[in-house]
Amino acid sequence: MPARTLLEARELCLGYGSGLILEAVSLTVKEGEFWFLLGQNGTGKSTLVKAILGLLQPQSGVIRLHADLKDRRQVGFVPQQPEINPTLPTTVREFVTLGLVGIHSRPRDTAQRLSGALERVGLLGMERQDYWSLSAGQRQRVLVARALARHPRLLVMDEPTAGLDPTAESTLMGYLDTLNRVEGLTIFCVSHDLATAARRASHIALFDAGRILAGSTKDVLTQDNLQRIYGVVVGPVSQEMDLQHAPTRGHY
Repeated sequence: MPARTLLEARELCLGYGSGLILEAVSLTVKEGEFWFLLGQNGTGKSTLVKAILGLLQPQSGVIRLHADLKDRRQVGFVPQQPEINPTLPTTVREFVTLGLVGIHSRPRDTAQRLSGALERVGLLGMERQDYWSLSAGQRQRVLVARALARHPRLLVMDEPTAGLDPTAESTLMGYLDTLNRVEGLTIFCVSHDLATAARRASHIALFDAGRILAGSTKDVLTQDNLQRIYGVVVGPVSQEMDLQHAPTRGHY
C-alpha cells in the first residue's frame, strides 16, 4: 500500500509583515519518512516549522495536512529548550503530562501515555525525578517524551541535539532512528548537522536564499549543492560522503 501523504506544500510563500522569508516552497512529506531541514541561519527553517504548527499563515500558496492532523492533536513538537522556568520544581511526570494539553484523556489513558512515552526514549521509571536534576541528554529525551505522549503521527523537532555532547547526541538519535524505522513515525527535524543528516535522513529540505531544494537525501546532498551553499567539497551521499570537515552546528 502506498505511503499516505501527511504534509504537502505547494508554491508556499511565508514571511512576517511585508517581509518575505520563503517563496515558492513545494514539498511532499509521506508517512514513515525522516526529513532533515538544513541551511544557514536566517534562511527560513523555523519559519516553515511555524507554518506547519499553524502559528504562521501563508502569504500565498498552500500548506495541507492530512485530515487526521488538521487540528494538530497528532502533531508532536520538540523545541530546542523547555518553555518553563528552571527555578520551578517540576517532576518528569508533570513535565511529560504537559504534552497532553488540548487532549481529553482519562486518568488510566494518561498514565499509559506517560509510561509509553518514557519507555520509548529509555526513561521509564524516572517519573518522580526532578526534571532539572537530569543530565542535558536526559532532559532532551524527556522533551521528546512530552511530544510522544500525544501519540503523534508527525513529530516536528527544532535542533533536538543542540548543546548535547557526542554521547548524548548519539543516544538521542538512536531513539529517533528506532521511532522512525521500527515504529514508522514520520519525523521533520531542523538541524545544522550535515553529517548526521547524511547518515540518518531519508529526505532533505535544503534552505538557501529564500527557497528550498527538497527531495531524497542522495538527490539533495550532492557535491554541487553543498559547494554552492556551504563551500564544502565532498562526494555525493551515494558515494559515502566524508563530512568530517564540513561545518556543523554554530557555523551557519
